Amino acid sequence: MPSEISPTARALRALEVLQTRPGTTANELADRLGVTERAARRYVEILREAGIPVSSARGPHGGYRLGRGTRLPPVTFTQTEALGLVMAVLDGHPDAGGDDLVDTALGKVIRALPEDVGRQAAALREHASAAPDRFAARPDTTVTSELVAAIAARRRVLVTYRGESGSEWVAEVDPWAVVVRYGRWYLLCHSHRADATRTYRVDRVHAVEHTDQGFAPPDGLDPVAALEEHLGTGWQFTTRVVFDAPLADVAPWVGAQMGRLEAADDGCVLVGSTRNPAMYAQEWLASVPYPFRVEGGPELQEAVRALARRFAAAVPDPPGLLEP
Repeated sequence: MPSEISPTARALRALEVLQTRPGTTANELADRLGVTERAARRYVEILREAGIPVSSARGPHGGYRLGRGTRLPPVTFTQTEALGLVMAVLDGHPDAGGDDLVDTALGKVIRALPEDVGRQAAALREHASAAPDRFAARPDTTVTSELVAAIAARRRVLVTYRGESGSEWVAEVDPWAVVVRYGRWYLLCHSHRADATRTYRVDRVHAVEHTDQGFAPPDGLDPVAALEEHLGTGWQFTTRVVFDAPLADVAPWVGAQMGRLEAADDGCVLVGSTRNPAMYAQEWLASVPYPFRVEGGPELQEAVRALARRFAAAVPDPPGLLEP
């Protein structure tokens, strides 16, 4: 560590080490401070002189520890750390409401942050919607920050995006919302190139450039519902499933990403599209506890047949009845 660092700075660094690593020995503290063991002991004495209780013990489980009730300096975050904290909460606790303990605690942390650091964290918390999470796919915090800032300011942006095939392009979009869905972060927006609603995975956005052009989001926009509905249309393989049950019974089991559910004569019909027929059959249709038949989409029909064969093979034929 450079010699120009003051004793006070090293003492504060020693306090941080003891706070995060209880049981640190004098030798370990010296290594972390970049000083001799004798100097490390002196910095511990400085802390004690300042009224901070630091106990020490010998032996394999010894070392320095801070006493109970020690008043430590306020916790500080960089802007990137603050955004990462909010993103982690949204990833792992998406249903937090105004009375939720986690949401309340996060609000207190954000309010305690300095203005220049807390502004972006507060904007992310306010403008990012969430649906239940399963798998993590964390985007870059800087890119997320830029998108959320544009959403809050209602400013059009140019996003550099890399598609699944690896091709890259720049899209001019009105960013409506950031939505966390099953651990993946999506940008719900209006694409001016396509003149249509589009969803982009935020982890595939490589750069964001702000423009001076403003926009107004659709009236009454529900970001989660709009994303779910958009993800259920426009995919490669069409689907049509007929359920032998009333729409009111089936609807709670069918997400908007599966397509549009409508009442029919003796039940209801689900019409949509998918990029992954096997997933549609195994994860979505198989969970619906009502009889159904797949009338449209040969790819989905084959996926359901394959699933049925797999389940049938998992159960052995019952033994024949013995003759009396």
